[in-house]
Amino acid sequence: MHSPQSSVPSADATLAQSAYLRLRSDIVEGHLAPGEKLRVEHLKDRYEVGAGTLREALALLVADALVVQHGHRGFRVTPISLADFIDITETRVQLETEALRQSVALGDDTWEADLTSAFHLLTLAEERLGDPANDKTGDSGRFAQWETRNRAFHEVLIRACPSRWLHHFLAILYRQSERYRRLSITHRPVPRDVHEEHRAIFDACLARDADKAASLLAAHIRKTLEAVRELPDAVINAGTVPLATVR
Repeated sequence: MHSPQSSVPSADATLAQSAYLRLRSDIVEGHLAPGEKLRVEHLKDRYEVGAGTLREALALLVADALVVQHGHRGFRVTPISLADFIDITETRVQLETEALRQSVALGDDTWEADLTSAFHLLTLAEERLGDPANDKTGDSGRFAQWETRNRAFHEVLIRACPSRWLHHFLAILYRQSERYRRLSITHRPVPRDVHEEHRAIFDACLARDADKAASLLAAHIRKTLEAVRELPDAVINAGTVPLATVR
């Protein structure tokens, strides 16, 4: 049996988790560019941790598939490509629409209440994202809040689905799409009303129309792929996401 203290994270584990979260944020936000070499000797000073702690954080990011390790040659930020995002998108559509159908069929009053709350919070974040004058947190803060609430809304949508494996794989796919989604929202390469897309899905779920909800969700997920396809060369060549090589 474990002692009571065994469940308490060590200081080293806490430092590694903190470094992991900071690195992950910098990768998703593009501060560490796709394909960029991650030199431990440089990053340990930037993130103010030891080399061993930083390697632990990088190992967690390898597990997330946001960092790749090339044997003894070190680590790099996982490259981004249009082909990769197509694969992520279509796999996510298949799994998430099935999870939503199950959730609509099995969701109870608590699920409806949680979904209503998540949609309300997401609505507030979307209003701030669309009108910077109403928010003082800056572009990064507004997007971080929107991303958190968008993830929460999508999680609640499928919460009543009983399959733990669907939840596991969808969490991975959602995390993999974050870098692409950030570009589609911040650069808005194609006209779209994300809030209305969310509202339509929400209304279909409350009406218990699983077919309509699944169809709307599939279109919503694919809309981000459409937006990424239309990113201007100026954005692509800015070093944030080098998609030009795969077009």
